[in-house]
Amino acid sequence: MYTFSSKLKTFSIALIILGVLGMAYGFFSGPKNTHDVEKILNANNHGHDAHATENSNNEHKAASEHKLDTHKVENHTKTEAHTNKDKHQEHLEHVLHQYQNKPWSAFFIAAFFFFMVALLVLVFYSIQWAAQAGWSIVLFRVMESITAFLLPTSFFLLLFLILSTSGFNHIFVWMGEHASNDALLVEKAPWLNKTGFLIRSFIFIAGWNIFRFFLRKNSLALDKAAEMKYYKRNFNIAVGFLGFFIVTELFFVFDVTMSLDPHWFSQLYPFYVFASMMVTAVTTILIVTVYLKSKGYLPNVNQSHIHDLGKFMFGFSIFWSYFFFDQFMLQWYSNQPEESVYWIPRLLGSYQLPFIGMLILNFVLPFLILISSDFKRVSGIIVTAGLFIIIGHYIDIFILISPATVGDNWSFGMSEFGSLLFFFGLFIFVVFNTLAKAPLEAKGNPLMKESEHYHYYNL
Repeated sequence: MYTFSSKLKTFSIALIILGVLGMAYGFFSGPKNTHDVEKILNANNHGHDAHATENSNNEHKAASEHKLDTHKVENHTKTEAHTNKDKHQEHLEHVLHQYQNKPWSAFFIAAFFFFMVALLVLVFYSIQWAAQAGWSIVLFRVMESITAFLLPTSFFLLLFLILSTSGFNHIFVWMGEHASNDALLVEKAPWLNKTGFLIRSFIFIAGWNIFRFFLRKNSLALDKAAEMKYYKRNFNIAVGFLGFFIVTELFFVFDVTMSLDPHWFSQLYPFYVFASMMVTAVTTILIVTVYLKSKGYLPNVNQSHIHDLGKFMFGFSIFWSYFFFDQFMLQWYSNQPEESVYWIPRLLGSYQLPFIGMLILNFVLPFLILISSDFKRVSGIIVTAGLFIIIGHYIDIFILISPATVGDNWSFGMSEFGSLLFFFGLFIFVVFNTLAKAPLEAKGNPLMKESEHYHYYNL
């Protein structure tokens, strides 16, 4: 049996507390009105539009003071000045919404990232059951414990979605008061509406948690009873879950992330997100496994198991790279305005540096490290590659969401660090607490012996 050490528990609680403080600071330190925004823009030398508008207004005032003879010119000047003032105020309100979105966006990114990690570990776990794989049985308790994090992240994600539909933030533009003036959003309203959005989200998330509950329950029952009926039940549940997931993940990703920018669309988007989070999920399994083994647990996990997880990491990294290039190539080639608007801030705008860094972390480094079969057997090397992958795909999710929520007013500050620390600390607490509640080996599984003696032959 695994024992959740007091040091690790204290560490996780400390991360949670620091995370809460960081998130609170982010919510309370942001600008409260357009006057605060104007000060920030001027202080950061980003107030070009404001200065241009002020200069324009000063010119109009000077022209008015000269008492021009033509009444028509005077009226035109006043009208133009009034129009510029309205545009300036509208711009300030837009920037204010982006600044106010920043802590919400940071929370959403972290919640979505960790939620999808737990969900995709559940998918990988279910694939093992459905395929009746023998090599991975010694890793089942690790996978089950990581999937335990699905429930708390589901709560926080649903809470965020409910607050968003209640008007607490401006994350989803199609929920705003100006959506009725947008012809495209009016056309999409039968699907993109608050009621349908919440109902679908609740059904999808509740369904995934229910499948997870019964898979875990039957797995533990199989240990005690050693009856094949529990094995058969989990096989059927796993197959049913995978079918349910294939359909629901498409709509969930469309709803929760792609609708952040409802004027842009991509049919490959949900598959891209799936690939990104699947490689992160497998990497998480590997890192937790290596940690437990370093502490003297999981004696039956050998280099062949680590090697196979490394192969999945490498394979899904290439899989993600394929979808990334495919989506980019098709939209670059067609060069449609509604598609290129997605790439401009990422390739040419303020997100260019993290975008390039994300490509290096998610493709270049994993490719160079994991292409070697020998490197996949060295724990230090493969964990290093895994850390690159996790950081890279967190940045990937950050870049997917931030341009639509905070625009160019992004940074990695207290809100982002706080949200990341909070969910990471909660992850450690939930996962390792779950590990301590059951034996680390699924002894009742009929394929356990095959897994214990598994050896990878490099032909």
